[in-house]
Amino acid sequence: MAKTTYKRATRVADQIRMEVADIIMRKTKDPRVTSVTVTDVEVTDDLRIARVFVTTGVDGQHEAEALAGLAKAAGFIRAELGRRLQLRYTPELIFQKDVSGPRGDRILALLEQVETEGKSRN
Repeated sequence: MAKTTYKRATRVADQIRMEVADIIMRKTKDPRVTSVTVTDVEVTDDLRIARVFVTTGVDGQHEAEALAGLAKAAGFIRAELGRRLQLRYTPELIFQKDVSGPRGDRILALLEQVETEGKSRN
């Protein structure tokens, strides 16, 4: 029987992603974080630090305010996470803007542009 290649950090990261999204949606009262979506979580192998990648439905100043609101609520979110997860140590939460979405959209647009230019030459 083949052993699965999932690392514990990957499983914990997935659980943290679901729980943090739920905490932000249901428990936080800060109006700045209402438009925040948790897209991914990366946890160090020792489970001490969790980088939480988020996107917001807004740009510019409102996005900066949303990230500031998350940074301010990080202690509350971490405490709530500690109650929900059965871990020896609750990881420190670091909230970061997820830039993979817009970057992926730009790459797709460039690929489509190359494809249409290739068809117009033939």
